[in-house]
Amino acid sequence: MKVTTERIPDAQVEMTIEIDAEQLDAARAKAVKKLAPKAKVPGFRPGKAPANLVRQYFGEERVLDEAIDIVVPDAYKAAMEADESIEPVARPRLVIETTDPLVVKATIPVRPIVELGDYNAVRIETEDVVVDPERVESTIQTLRQRAATHEPHTNPIAWRDIITMDVKAEVAPALTDLTATGPEQMIDQQDIEVQFDESRDVLFPNFEEAIIGATKGEEVEFDLTVPEDLGDPKFAGKTAHFVVRIKETKSEVLPELDEEFLKTVGEGFESEDALRERILADITKGEEEQRDNRYHDAVLTKIIEASKIEFPPVMLDSEIDRVFHDRVGHFDKPEDLERYLAATGQTADQIREEIRPVADLRLRRSLVLGEVSEAEKVEATEDEITEEIETMTSAAGPQGDQLRQIFDTENGRETIRRNLITRKTLAKLVEIATQDGGAKPAATKEDKPKRKKKEKAEAEPEATTADEG
Repeated sequence: MKVTTERIPDAQVEMTIEIDAEQLDAARAKAVKKLAPKAKVPGFRPGKAPANLVRQYFGEERVLDEAIDIVVPDAYKAAMEADESIEPVARPRLVIETTDPLVVKATIPVRPIVELGDYNAVRIETEDVVVDPERVESTIQTLRQRAATHEPHTNPIAWRDIITMDVKAEVAPALTDLTATGPEQMIDQQDIEVQFDESRDVLFPNFEEAIIGATKGEEVEFDLTVPEDLGDPKFAGKTAHFVVRIKETKSEVLPELDEEFLKTVGEGFESEDALRERILADITKGEEEQRDNRYHDAVLTKIIEASKIEFPPVMLDSEIDRVFHDRVGHFDKPEDLERYLAATGQTADQIREEIRPVADLRLRRSLVLGEVSEAEKVEATEDEITEEIETMTSAAGPQGDQLRQIFDTENGRETIRRNLITRKTLAKLVEIATQDGGAKPAATKEDKPKRKKKEKAEAEPEATTADEG
């Protein structure tokens, strides 16, 4: 058996194996024995016909195919055992080049090649986080709207009013439609209840504007153009005639920012200033996290640009699979995935091609982080893993024990170990990139001072953990 190997691009090895005639003849003999029970040769019981008749029954091409299936895996295994320098990361792609002599070409995906650029030279300035006070006001307004009461009135309709109405809409047929007998009904709904909001279209663009100023009991008629991307395509772009009967109107009454209201927000606040401080802190924290993510992306992008990175296509395919499932979710049945794809109007291949750049970048970042963590000898101790598990489970309330059983396993601890190493590696890169001036991004979990659980409970209302502005 002759074997030659060659490194080819994309972290692959091309191995050419020429199998000796003797090996192939031995494989043919095994193939004939394997096929013999299936041969229906007159005068012989299954498996008892002579080899030459079995060959004649199946034909030399079928026997050769069986022989190749027998000899090629053994030949590849022997070739790999003879060359310990090759470290495959997945199964090879085997192609039969010729059959006389039998030559097999194996394309073997091997460990990625990452030659880091000078990451110690990366310097990037950070941005300061400044929160517009209007966002605090907007969040407070949202909290008040959530707690608002609705009171009936007979005044002209205004923004933020809650309207109950019957809505009919018809579209005139095209002049070229000689079969039409009259307008076609597009909408016919009773007792629709909506709240008019200047920031979004509740039904159609400009629908609310046509109703503003009307009063309870009034019937309003108007025409609107049907948007191209809304509703039935046959109505898109056409003019719809609306008839709206106002049945009920209610105004939104916001609660005062008083002691009673403050106690209903989250776990309660002692003062308006305390609520504002908490909202500002939550918004600032969110902005800092986004800022830090942008900073990490910028640092990794610079390192990637300065590095040589090669990985086998099979690794990218696996990453595309992960991104695909992250985006569309996991489906137990193929037909469920087919229904999802039909709803999106895309094929699985189209989605995979669309997410290819995302998967490629994710893989490159992962490889760079892994290489930097090795270069910097970043580790996560067993105590750190245990502490992380306690942190994660203590915040889970009644589900804490169940989560602990999941995380405190060999696989769970290994996942947490990798996550800790990634965080530490990012923290190290931030430390390097913020040298020579520039504000340092917010502390990572490893750097942040721990707060007492009691203090956290007293200052963490559910309703203000995100910016609503």
